[in-house]
Amino acid sequence: MAHSETRAARSMSKRLLGSSLKGAAMMIAAFSGWRRTVARRRALADLTAEQLKDIGHSEVHQPALDAATAVLITNLMSMR
Repeated sequence: MAHSETRAARSMSKRLLGSSLKGAAMMIAAFSGWRRTVARRRALADLTAEQLKDIGHSEVHQPALDAATAVLITNLMSMR
């Protein structure tokens, strides 16, 4: 009976070790992906509009308000 309990404890520790290694690998992969994304965004931010056209990239996406949205926000704020 004691032998089977020892085996169960050993397999449990291997399973826990495996899941923690998978978790660490996932965290490292997510961090590496985030770093690549940040580097790509910084590189695109440094380029001029002509350089962006040369590489086939459209203009950098920047948040902008159109006239309808600005009017809607003004109306909502006045109703407040």
